Amino acid sequence: MNSKKFGYLYVLLAVAIFAGQDAFSKILGEKYPPIMVTMIRFWAFAAFVTILAAAAPGGIRAAASTKRPILQVLRGLLLVGEVVVVVIAFTTAGLAMSQSILQVTPLMVTLLSVPLLGERVGWRRGLAVVVGLLGVMVILDPLDVYFDLRLIIPLGASLLYALYGIATRAAGTSDSAVTSVFYAGVVGALAASAIGPFFWTPIAIEDWPAMAALCICGATSHYFLIKAYSHLTAVEVQPVTYLQLVLSVVLAVLVFDERLTPNMIVGAVIVVGAGLFTVWREHRREPLQTQLAGSGEQGDP
Repeated sequence: MNSKKFGYLYVLLAVAIFAGQDAFSKILGEKYPPIMVTMIRFWAFAAFVTILAAAAPGGIRAAASTKRPILQVLRGLLLVGEVVVVVIAFTTAGLAMSQSILQVTPLMVTLLSVPLLGERVGWRRGLAVVVGLLGVMVILDPLDVYFDLRLIIPLGASLLYALYGIATRAAGTSDSAVTSVFYAGVVGALAASAIGPFFWTPIAIEDWPAMAALCICGATSHYFLIKAYSHLTAVEVQPVTYLQLVLSVVLAVLVFDERLTPNMIVGAVIVVGAGLFTVWREHRREPLQTQLAGSGEQGDP
């Protein structure tokens, strides 16, 4: 098996595990405070990135060495905030609806990169962003008399993750991939631990397997995605990650008995199509830099 085949195998494993992670997040988020679920999940994530850093050249000291400490801390805060909001979204707006809306994140990154990173966006990518946002409007269906304001929650999660992606790009110009992953896990765990204990709720014995599965999914999904980026470029990985939407929708329908609507399907197709076009145009424009601006940190955190 050649290098690229290994890469695609790793990204497929990561995407499948991310979908399972979403399902466990929804199950636990319906029973326990989202910040508590996030805190436990980040404890496992912090342990994983610490082991990863210790095994890297230079060890933990090298991983903790950063030229952008404030930016790295901000990344960790944005990530933990996004995870809390997305767990809330899964339990209120539904898994299928939330994942459909979350696909707009790459387009938001493109849009925000202009004012925040000073990047130039040509008319083709600009048009793709507009089309993608129209796709989100189709998903939300605001003209429907039954429009639910809770659908704004996954849109907020998408905005937070887009800001996290922008911060990751900026940090990637001076810090290594290992450093970025290390700070995301450790800072996120510390931030969640500062608030989570106030919402602590005893976990029922029957729910510990789901909690353990969530923690394992959080670590293994990032591991396989990082491995994928060691064999593939970001532009090769990104299209495959959209399979997570398909898998999450299947789980939403079969496990949680959620209902798909025509506007969700049509809107998701529009958003994904616009996102794929944006990734292709960016690849044509210039080589993508930091692969970790994708690597353990694209997809669902």
